[in-house]
Amino acid sequence: MKFSLIPIVVLYALATVAQAQQRTEQPNVVILYADDMGVGDVSYGDPAAKIQTPNIDRLASQGMTFTDGHSSSGICTPSRYSLLTGQHHWRRFHGIVNAFEPSVFKPGEFTIARMFQEQGYATGAFGKWHLGWDWDAIRKPGVKAKDPKAESYDWSKPFPGGPIDQGFDYYFGDGTINFPPYCWIENDRFLTIPTKPVIKSKPLAGGGGFRKGPMAEGWNPYEILPTVTDKTVKWIGEQSAEKPFFAYLAFNSPHYPIVPNKEFHGKSKAGYYGDFVVETDAMVGKVLDALEKKGLAENTIVIFTADNGTENHAFERLEKFDQWSSGDFRGLKHDLYEGGHRVPFIVSWPSQIKAGSRSDEVVSQVDFAATFAEITGYDLSNENAIDSYNILPVLKGEGYSSPLRAATVQNTNKGKYALRQGDWVFINTQTGAMRPEPKAYLEHFGLQTFAKDSPGLLFNLKDDPRQTKNLYNEQPERVSAMNALLQSYTDGERCAPVRN
Repeated sequence: MKFSLIPIVVLYALATVAQAQQRTEQPNVVILYADDMGVGDVSYGDPAAKIQTPNIDRLASQGMTFTDGHSSSGICTPSRYSLLTGQHHWRRFHGIVNAFEPSVFKPGEFTIARMFQEQGYATGAFGKWHLGWDWDAIRKPGVKAKDPKAESYDWSKPFPGGPIDQGFDYYFGDGTINFPPYCWIENDRFLTIPTKPVIKSKPLAGGGGFRKGPMAEGWNPYEILPTVTDKTVKWIGEQSAEKPFFAYLAFNSPHYPIVPNKEFHGKSKAGYYGDFVVETDAMVGKVLDALEKKGLAENTIVIFTADNGTENHAFERLEKFDQWSSGDFRGLKHDLYEGGHRVPFIVSWPSQIKAGSRSDEVVSQVDFAATFAEITGYDLSNENAIDSYNILPVLKGEGYSSPLRAATVQNTNKGKYALRQGDWVFINTQTGAMRPEPKAYLEHFGLQTFAKDSPGLLFNLKDDPRQTKNLYNEQPERVSAMNALLQSYTDGERCAPVRN
């Protein structure tokens, strides 16, 4: 019996075309991650805003703005971990990675970068990492852990535990702007060698300083923001049209030290901090322009968000410039109040998301994992990204049951949590502030502190976005139910539903 090869050839050709089409249809993904930036620091086209952000505004006009978008934590490391894993940080840790401390990741742990790699993406990370490194690999024999002296480390060795070991093909950055080592790192190698001991630095343009540790000769913190942005733009320009990419650009701004370059001084009406936000916005513009120049904008998902709310010098800016970085909300970085974790949250994908759209749906950065899995066709197991919801129906304006999330957990310090459910937020401690709230601030917004013996707080954010009226004693059944749900989560129950 004779068999014709023609059908086999035709089927092979069709399969090849289908695979090529799938490659070209897979969107590129770019996450632009600001550092310590309040939800009220984006102008959204408001000419009266003290800080003008035309490029972030441009991104918002091209996609969807979430008015109720959240980081997992009110501080840095936990939010970054949660964004990359789709799992809340508080299941493993609460605080930041301090100088000379190890990676927060377990070997081979799921990350969205590793997922993208498995789906055939090129992956690049740029800028701030702040998720730990393997310091043991470069510390010289006999040297104690966390020794701050430059001569205690062999800077010629590979520096493992960073982005390259968590799913990124390429990394360029400075690690963390105010933590050692103060030098450039490319992949897992030091490009500049930190030989200068830093004991204590003087405040820079807008305040801040450096933690004790080794610094490269001539290290200039003003160069960090433009340099990591230029490296991102260059990397994007080098990518092949045949292979999608994922770029994660974690800005060092507007985190301390506040170091806007001179060309941006006076560009805002909110001091050097505002100027630093303006410079950050300019860097966003560089990335958007690079995508447009390469013809990639239409099928690239670009996300702009931040790791937590703004720092406590916002109190001074409120008095001096009448500018409040948390917008309509109470609280700042570290806080369980909304201002600690409600952050700018913009998603653009011109080919799929309606331009200039807006959503009041409660979403979290942990949701990126399940969403990207859905978009790329990745089979996300129920063991991974257990707190991640797929928000693609929201982005595309398709039908879904609202609220999408059964509840959303916020946490900064061990044992202290906020649980959001619909319009309600329950806080299981007597205050949502992690530091004393200044009298001038309280008077400015007509706020009051709550009794120190209060067992908890309950607010209706629809009626009371500034969290001024505690309804804890008036709603005992709601408090009990929300506390029980929170307890189930912290005891180990997943926040997202089991996937089929």
